[in-house]
Amino acid sequence: MSKLSDPVVVGTDGSEAADRAVEWAADEAARRHRRLHIVHAAQPWVPVAPMMAPTEVTVALEEAGKEILEEARELACDRHPELKVTTQLVLRSPGYALSEQARSAFEIVIGHRGVGGFSRLLLGSTGLRVAGHVPGPVVIVRGDAGRTGGDVVVGVDPGGECRTALEYAFDAAALRGSRLRVVHGWRPPAVTETGYAMNLRDAEEEIRWALIRATAPLRKSHPDIEVVEEVAYDHPVAALTDASRTAGLVVVGARDRHGLGAIRIGSVSHGVIHHADCPVAVVRPRS
Repeated sequence: MSKLSDPVVVGTDGSEAADRAVEWAADEAARRHRRLHIVHAAQPWVPVAPMMAPTEVTVALEEAGKEILEEARELACDRHPELKVTTQLVLRSPGYALSEQARSAFEIVIGHRGVGGFSRLLLGSTGLRVAGHVPGPVVIVRGDAGRTGGDVVVGVDPGGECRTALEYAFDAAALRGSRLRVVHGWRPPAVTETGYAMNLRDAEEEIRWALIRATAPLRKSHPDIEVVEEVAYDHPVAALTDASRTAGLVVVGARDRHGLGAIRIGSVSHGVIHHADCPVAVVRPRS
């Protein structure tokens, strides 16, 4: 359960993509009345300067990291002067640093691309671990992060566990004063298991009612939010990517594998992370 004192945590490496992530995280922290905590990870063992002694490398990385953090802090404070901002230099790998921060964070925010320690966050196992393994929401800031007035879009499979993603999506829509689009992508089979052609109108109606039932409890607690259910005749990744072109935020779920906390964000979430045209929140239940 998240506490009001839990900050919005953003990882930065000083890149342009990281700056966009810092800006998004600052807006998010201000919107939620939470502290912003900016983290930079440096790995002393990386042979960035083979002729330098290990101690010299560490000192150089620390000095560079402090400059990166100060620039990020100034960026956030210029955007929201009233915002409480803290910074932290972590002499560990980015994946380890953010995984540790997630223990006491409301959410983790990272850029889609970067340099240095964060450059491969979404290109390899480190990024997938952060997005699919740490508890709570992980927001990947990509596409048009500065878009205002767009819908909050949430991908829902009414036959799976979607409560956590829906709760985050409803909350995000309420904070932004946005419409919530509940999207289910579906490619109907040419024939059913019995060999008869499927009545698409009846099938779509059944899915739509399943979406309405899934959102009903949260509609009651958020009566001011306009909610639209959409059944798209397309692959879920394509449907959500298409919706992201005009959205302010796309929300997808992550799941444990066999309840053991194994790394698994699912093929849909994985695809949306790499193709969406706006920030993507991957929401994993907290243990």
